[in-house]
Amino acid sequence: MKLVFAGTPEVAVPALDALLASGRHEVAAVVTRPDAPAGRGRRLVASPVAQRAEEAGIEVLKPARPRDEEFLARLREIAPDCCPVVAYGALLPKVALDIPARGWVNLHFSLLPAWRGAAPVQHSLMAGDEVTGASTFLIEEGLDSGPVYGVVTEDIRPTDTSGDLLTRLAFAGAGLLAATMDGIEDGALQAVPQPVEGITLAPKIQVEDAHVDFAAPALRVDRVVRGCTPAPGAWTVFRGERLKLIQVTPLPDRTDLAPGQLAAGKNNVYAGTGSYAVELLWVQPQGKKPMKAADWARGVRIAPGEVLGV
Repeated sequence: MKLVFAGTPEVAVPALDALLASGRHEVAAVVTRPDAPAGRGRRLVASPVAQRAEEAGIEVLKPARPRDEEFLARLREIAPDCCPVVAYGALLPKVALDIPARGWVNLHFSLLPAWRGAAPVQHSLMAGDEVTGASTFLIEEGLDSGPVYGVVTEDIRPTDTSGDLLTRLAFAGAGLLAATMDGIEDGALQAVPQPVEGITLAPKIQVEDAHVDFAAPALRVDRVVRGCTPAPGAWTVFRGERLKLIQVTPLPDRTDLAPGQLAAGKNNVYAGTGSYAVELLWVQPQGKKPMKAADWARGVRIAPGEVLGV
C-alpha cells in the first residue's frame, strides 16, 4: 500500500522505522506537528519523526492544523491507501479521515478500551495495572473508540517508569503496526468493535496530578512517582521550594515515620507515608540537576522532624 505516516515524538520513530524496513509498503510522506521551540535558546526544532523522515528522504508535511486546506489538498494529491498514526498529537477532522481509502490506523499504547486518551501508559502505572499493551485500531471521530485490528501485551515490572514502559511498547507496537498494515492489504485482518464494558479514560497528566501526597499509602506514592517519570515529573515541596522525586522504593518494614516526615542516615533518606515509609533514591531540587537523595540530604542538612509537602 501507499502510506502516509503521522507521528511526532521519539516514541513514534520505531514504528516509522518498521514501516520503512518492511519493504512491502511505500511511505510516501510523513505528517507531523510543526517545529517547536526547544533548549535554552528556544530555537525552533523539527520533531523526531520529521528528522527521521528527512534522513530517509521522505516528504514531510507540517500543517498548523490538519484541517488546513493546503494540507488536505496535498494529502489528496498523494492519495494514500492508508495512514498509520503513532502519537501525532492533533485531532483529525472527518474531512481528513475520509481521504485514505482504508482509513487512518492508530497505534495506541493500551489494551483498548482501557485507557483511552493522551496518557495511557502513565495512567496504567498510576492505577497499579500489572499488564498493559498496545492496540491498533481504525480511527473514527470518537476518542480512541474505533474497532481494533490487533493487540500485543506487555507485563508491567515493579520498577517500571512510564519512560521504561513506553520504550518497550514503542518497539513492540512498531511490529504490531507493520503487521497490521500487511493484514489490511491482504485482507487477513478485520477490525473488531471494542467492548462497551471496561472503558477507562487517560487524559493528559497535568502538573498538579504529579503532586505527591504523602498522606497516601506508600504504594500510591511509588506509583505516582513511576507514572510521572520522566514527564511531567512527580514533585513535592521542601522548605517552600519544589523537589522532584525521580525514584523511590517502598519499605514495608519501616512504620515509625509520620506522613511526609523525613529521616536521613549516612547513605539513606526516608519519608513517611499514610502506610509505611519509602526510601528516596533520586531527587531533583529546584533549579538543579538530578542527584542521589543521600547527597541532597547531606547538602540541605535535614533537621529532626522536618517534613515534605509543606
